[in-house]
Amino acid sequence: MDLKDSIRVIPDFPQPGISFKDITTLLKDGEMYRRAINELKDLVAHMKIDVIAGPEARGFVIGAPLAYALGVGFVPIRKSGKLPYETIEVGYDLEYGNDRLAVHTDAIKPGQNVLIADDLLATGGTISTSVSLVEQLGGKVVGAAFLIELVQLAGRNKLPEVEIVSLLTYED
Repeated sequence: MDLKDSIRVIPDFPQPGISFKDITTLLKDGEMYRRAINELKDLVAHMKIDVIAGPEARGFVIGAPLAYALGVGFVPIRKSGKLPYETIEVGYDLEYGNDRLAVHTDAIKPGQNVLIADDLLATGGTISTSVSLVEQLGGKVVGAAFLIELVQLAGRNKLPEVEIVSLLTYED
């Protein structure tokens, strides 16, 4: 079975013209979820990774198991006000508004090699904000890994210096 077959596509959600890629159908299938993480692991195996950072919330379900599979730590990047310790924050634009992401000031050590992992690369707003947070802490972003990339939105063009790997691509 193809991994794409385990992702539900919902037309006109959350607004007309959007073709939403629902990964919950993949996540509930243990075999497909494991396969997706293992295939992402293979795609990033050549990178020297000290820690994986993943933005809330679906970055957690991709980044944390990927970190476990690689034997490295995981750093959660959360929405503003959700982390209990001292943080730094960066604002960014979403497809449908704007938001702020935060990370603990001690989450990444200067010089650490960081892979950012998330479920979806669309316009690149979340990934570029995550890169900014990592770099402000002195980390070196060695790459970004995504379960899905929406190619037509050209999000990878926001970060031409970052190696980006995507397990699945969609043109629509």
